[in-house]
Amino acid sequence: MNLQEELLNKLKEDETEIIRIRRHLHEYPEISFHEKETATYIKKYYQQLGCPIHDCGDGYGFYIDIDSNTAGPHLALRADFDALAVQENNNLSFKSKHPGVMHACGHDGHTAYLMVLAKNLWQIKDKLRGKIRIIHQPAEEISPGGAISMLKDGVLDGIDQIIGLHLMSSMPTSMIGIHKGETQTGRASFEIKLIGKGGHASMPHLSNDAIVAGAYLVTML
Repeated sequence: MNLQEELLNKLKEDETEIIRIRRHLHEYPEISFHEKETATYIKKYYQQLGCPIHDCGDGYGFYIDIDSNTAGPHLALRADFDALAVQENNNLSFKSKHPGVMHACGHDGHTAYLMVLAKNLWQIKDKLRGKIRIIHQPAEEISPGGAISMLKDGVLDGIDQIIGLHLMSSMPTSMIGIHKGETQTGRASFEIKLIGKGGHASMPHLSNDAIVAGAYLVTML
């Protein structure tokens, strides 16, 4: 059995653990920059494995390094762990216990898979080459989010390649899509201020209605 087969077999054996972690995270979601308990939960998992934890950025982000102590590439794997301000409306046994907050974008799944993958990589680190950095990023859902401060703190310094993953509800179950290079668009926030002139409803020609102007602008854009 080669190392890849050994790792995949270990992950298959840990399927129940991945599901358990994912459901716990789903049950206790936290929005961007408020993921204190989520970060504590993930860190406790690594502490029990004996993994050194490195806080990074101005949020609750952190990373761990898996070092084989042999020469080789420096790979990074990354997952986000914040939730959205969305009310969950279903009767699942692990439904969100936080009103108005839900893991509606799959970050609970991203985190669960990465935690268990990291555990197994840590256990076979002496069979690997190079280093693997496991990055847990907070505040992905708002711009510029938690990534920018982690980058400024050097989370990717010395990294040869980074791999990310995202659940895609538009793809059939069990299908995996792979794309080399940048896969999704970037995101930025901007503001447009429309300044109007008030007036009486009976004399609209003497006013400049900012609401009407805004409606036209959205339509044209």
